[in-house]
Amino acid sequence: MNTKLVQTLAQIILSLPEDERTLLDSELKPKPDWRETMKQIDEHRAAIHATAGKPLEPSEDIIHQMREERTEQLIQACFPESE
Repeated sequence: MNTKLVQTLAQIILSLPEDERTLLDSELKPKPDWRETMKQIDEHRAAIHATAGKPLEPSEDIIHQMREERTEQLIQACFPESE
């Protein structure tokens, strides 16, 4: 074990301002698995469907549509139509 490295890192972390330490803490936390997030979205969609009585568009279709829209925005920004 590299004790000196760990001690130095601890000193650096403790010397950080509060906002930077908070940012570091958030970066070190594990990110949620996207599959779990999609599962939660699907569960919410099913609950809404049950109460609203009409189905919602699948999450994958919504994400695909949003990506297409963003791609179109980027293309227009990079290659504006010349008049």
